[in-house]
Amino acid sequence: MAAAKDGEEASDSPSSPKKVYKDPDDGRQRFLLELEFVQCLANPTYIHYLAQNRYFEDEAFIGYLKYLQYWQRPEYIKFIMYPHCLYFLELLQNANFRNAMAHPANKELAHRQQFFFWKNYRNNRLKHILPRPLPEPAEAPPPAAAPPLPPAPPVPTPVTAAPGPALSPMQYGIPPGSALMKNDMRSSSIDRRKRKKDV
Repeated sequence: MAAAKDGEEASDSPSSPKKVYKDPDDGRQRFLLELEFVQCLANPTYIHYLAQNRYFEDEAFIGYLKYLQYWQRPEYIKFIMYPHCLYFLELLQNANFRNAMAHPANKELAHRQQFFFWKNYRNNRLKHILPRPLPEPAEAPPPAAAPPLPPAPPVPTPVTAAPGPALSPMQYGIPPGSALMKNDMRSSSIDRRKRKKDV
């Protein structure tokens, strides 16, 4: 009987190995469930649903949200497909944000802001990543001294006594006896249409 008591005391001592729970799938299912839940937090409508159903009033649930912050570490962040979920997870640590998300107007505001972020993400990113100054214009070398041109002879301009009416820049017809020729491409001697060639 004393041997039985010694055996019981030995199993209660801290040095003896205890049975440790071992997942049959090495935690794969837990990993996938937590990943799915964290990524659901990228949806403001889902956060609104949680707030409406008073999940945020449960201390155990708030503790679970604190526990899920390990997804922000680099070895886990590579599995996240919706990075907004990490931002919302961080915001959910604040009680004011949790309470505000119970109101539909705040849900719509968060959803709208998320949409505008996605809409302008590329332009904003390029604006901050690639701020390149405009290229400086290369100064042109001074022009080589060209020989001066001889002065042009003055052209006599005929002076008429009474100028006629000013001609319109949009002449639809040529006045009779005018020396100006109409530039009509239709009367060109070359026919620009493609013609079938007989073989």
